Amino acid sequence: MPPTLILDLDGTLVDSVPDLMAALNRLVTERGLAPFDRAEVSVMVGDGVRTLVARAFAARGAEFDESALTGFIADYEDNAAVETQPFQGVEQTLGAFAEAGWRLAVCTNKPAEATRSLLDALGLASWFEAVGAGDSFPTRKPDPGHLLATLSEAGGSIDAAIMVGDHANDVRAANAAGIPCIFAAWGYGPRMMASGAAAIAQRFCDLPALAEMLLRLGADARYRINAPEVSQQ
Repeated sequence: MPPTLILDLDGTLVDSVPDLMAALNRLVTERGLAPFDRAEVSVMVGDGVRTLVARAFAARGAEFDESALTGFIADYEDNAAVETQPFQGVEQTLGAFAEAGWRLAVCTNKPAEATRSLLDALGLASWFEAVGAGDSFPTRKPDPGHLLATLSEAGGSIDAAIMVGDHANDVRAANAAGIPCIFAAWGYGPRMMASGAAAIAQRFCDLPALAEMLLRLGADARYRINAPEVSQQ
């Protein structure tokens, strides 16, 4: 069976903070609250849209309400690809994986409609066998069921799969599923979130070599926690 690479979306495949920040700022300024800068938004990303909006309101001392969430989702879905771009080397690297016979999938806590519209707008959708979004299954990251359901839809198997993500949720889901995780150091998560990852990649283009190395390690990859020989500098 071909190996499968499962990628997180925000902070791993694409830099989506500019459009998330813009939508959040439209939401909070309408309510007379102070806008956010990039650094503030980056640390709030990764646990799904509801948590993002709740964190934004909490950061401004305001109460979360459902109408705010509904309005944010509608606004963001209409404007998800205004400034969002793939990280450097994404298309070339996905092509390298495809040529090497890998299956590709996305596992994200972002809602499905926003995920698919964003991938379509950026010309990335055709690369992926499956997209497991935050509302695709009963569970979502860090629950391993989210990752395993995405892997199943991609037609992959646990013993030939690698997860890539920039958040502790990605590492936790992968470890619980028995799948090695490569931490995306270019993303939004601080380095401490790499704890438990089997490898750390500094650039997107480092992924093929690391993924192949982890496949060769097999079950041992789960125990090679941030080992120097599997960390790309």
